[in-house]
Amino acid sequence: MRQYLFLAIAGACSTVAAQTPATNPMPDGSRDMYIGVGVQSIPRYDGASENLVRPLPVLQVQWSNGIFVSGTALGWHLSQSPSMEFGPMLTLSPRRDQDGLSFGAGGVNDGAGSRIGFQSTRPGGFAPKQTDMADGNRLQHMDVIKRRVLAGGFFNYYLSPKLRLTNTLIYGSGRDHNGARLHTAMQYMMEDVVPHHTVVLSAGVSVVNRAYNETWFGVTDEEAVRSNLKSGYGPGAGLQEVRAGVRWNWALSPNWILTSGATVNRLVGDAKDSPLVERATNYSVSSALAYRF
Repeated sequence: MRQYLFLAIAGACSTVAAQTPATNPMPDGSRDMYIGVGVQSIPRYDGASENLVRPLPVLQVQWSNGIFVSGTALGWHLSQSPSMEFGPMLTLSPRRDQDGLSFGAGGVNDGAGSRIGFQSTRPGGFAPKQTDMADGNRLQHMDVIKRRVLAGGFFNYYLSPKLRLTNTLIYGSGRDHNGARLHTAMQYMMEDVVPHHTVVLSAGVSVVNRAYNETWFGVTDEEAVRSNLKSGYGPGAGLQEVRAGVRWNWALSPNWILTSGATVNRLVGDAKDSPLVERATNYSVSSALAYRF
C-alpha cells in the first residue's frame, strides 16, 4: 500500500489545519517529497458566510528517520509499530484580522488545505469602512489574533489496513497561551478505485477548552463596545465542530499527482452561538498539481 497517500486530516479545524502523514517505510537516509501549487476556496474565517479563492502552495516532505513536514505542520513519527503512529508536532496558527484569516500551504492529502503565510490584503487606496456587526463585517472591531507556533502531538491507530483513527492535540493559542484543541477523526482509504486513483474519506469532531473557544469565538467587553453590542460573549469548553471530508488523488505519472479535496464543517455548541458567526456550516474545496521528488 502506498502509505504516503494516506494522511490524517488531523486538527483540520477553524484556526489551523495540521496534517500527520502516515508512516512511510523508506531506506535509511532517504526522503519522499512533494512540491506543487493549486487553488483553494475557503471561508474568510470560521463561521463566515463568504468564501475567498486563494492560491494554495503544496509542500510535503517525509524523511526515513520519521521527521515530516506537511503543509504547516512539523512532526516526528516515533512509533515502530505498524498499527500505531505517534509523536510530537509543531504547527503554525494563522493570523486573523478584520479581513479574515491568512491562508497558505497544504499537503497532498489534506481535506481542505492549511492556512499560513499570506497576509490578508485590501486593494490599495481603499480605507476600511467603519461598520458594526449589523452592517456586515463582524471582525471589523475585533482584536487582531497574531500568528503563533503551537505545540502538540498526534496518536493514530489502524483498525484495519484501510481504516485509521486519528487524534491530534495542539496547545498554546489564546491571549495567555493556554488554549487547547483535540481533533479526533476516522479515515477510510479506497486505493485504486480505478487505476491510479485513491480516495480518502474522513469524519471527525473537535473538542476545545475555554481559552481556545474564547480566542476564536469570544467577544471581550471592549470589543463589544466598539461593535455596538449590548455585552461581550464568553464561550465555554466543549464540542466545537463536526467535520467531514474527501480527498481524491490522481497519480498522473510516477512523479506527478493531481490532488483535490472538499471539506464540510459545522460549528456546534458555544462556538455556533457566537455573535461572530454568520453561518454555522462552512465548506472548503481545493485542487493542486504536485511533483514528487
